[in-house]
Amino acid sequence: MKSAAGAPPAPPEPTAPWRPHPLDVVAVVLAVAGAACALSGLLPRAETTATLHRILPLLLFLGTVIVLAELTAVAGVFDVLASRLAIASRGRWAALFLLCGGLATVTTLVLNLDTTAVLLTPVLLALARGLRVPAGPLAVTTVWLANTASLLLPVSNLTNLLAADRVGLTPLAYAERMALPQLAAVTVTMVLLWYGWWRRERPAGGRFVPPAPHVPADPVLHRIALAGCLLFVAGILAGVEIGLASSVALALVLLGFVVRSPTTLRAQLVPVRLLLFVVGLFLVVQTLGRHGLDDLVADLVGADGGAAGALRAGGTGALLANAVNNLPAYLAGEAVLPSADHTRLLALLIGTNVGPLAAPWASLATLLWFERCRAAGVAVPVRRFVLTSTLLAVVGTLAAVGALLLVS
Repeated sequence: MKSAAGAPPAPPEPTAPWRPHPLDVVAVVLAVAGAACALSGLLPRAETTATLHRILPLLLFLGTVIVLAELTAVAGVFDVLASRLAIASRGRWAALFLLCGGLATVTTLVLNLDTTAVLLTPVLLALARGLRVPAGPLAVTTVWLANTASLLLPVSNLTNLLAADRVGLTPLAYAERMALPQLAAVTVTMVLLWYGWWRRERPAGGRFVPPAPHVPADPVLHRIALAGCLLFVAGILAGVEIGLASSVALALVLLGFVVRSPTTLRAQLVPVRLLLFVVGLFLVVQTLGRHGLDDLVADLVGADGGAAGALRAGGTGALLANAVNNLPAYLAGEAVLPSADHTRLLALLIGTNVGPLAAPWASLATLLWFERCRAAGVAVPVRRFVLTSTLLAVVGTLAAVGALLLVS
């Protein structure tokens, strides 16, 4: 068969073979390994049940909040916020840096680090697109401050809730104890952000042309999605369990999309990979704890007190967080430290909060951030990210633990 012009039709373009993303492979391997641990008896049934029961609320939160973020992005909420942030900076790159850093810090302190990773990352990525500047500095701002600004309040991080309960501190007493370490961690983060990322990417003259205010394609859907986000934030501030708050907010947004844009709703919105990763991770780490990990952690933490003991606990927390994940790392360290040793327990907490930056799996916030960047098609320079993140993990942990020793 020839075309109307007499030339043979062009052959179809070859399609690239499908290849799984490396994180897909990691998630499946972890899920299979976790299931094998549970089914083989390496992890007793009672402990398997207890572990699954403990992480179910976490899985509910992760699944619902990611879908909420996806739909909110589609509704244009993040684009509107990004344009307003750029307008408020009046075209000054340094002012934009402070606004973005301040927003990420406040969001993490008042809400929690996962909220910053999920909801704020798309805001800054949309801002980078609108300004036509490299997305790296803005993207790294969210993931760094999501972790390092999560020390001050018990609600800022799930590990904080565990630590505050273990040391028996009220929220106010806990905040008083962690205020100086938090200030030290954020200060180090902002300095490294500026010199490692923002200063290198600043436009000529340190100025840019602010974009016009973004107008969403569907104003009604935009208002519904915005209401869902505000409802989620209000629920967190009111002390509602995070999984319930995200589920109610998602239900509202889903209803809006069912009415206004039903074709947007698809099964791929559900973060199956992330959920498999979390389940497998917890089961594997729990099993390893029974078969030598707890002893290894005890050796790493040591029995020394004072400044050396606190620094060792903080370093162990940061090291284990990047090796496995910050939540299991904190639990493993907590299990081998006396409950009366408040300084070393809080130093361990600092390491697991400030340190988990170099590896994608180091904290749920870091993993969620990678998911947001991947969904937006943003590739952060891996080598520079790992090097600067490792530097921040080391210097930030040392600075925060040093500040903790000053108030202990």
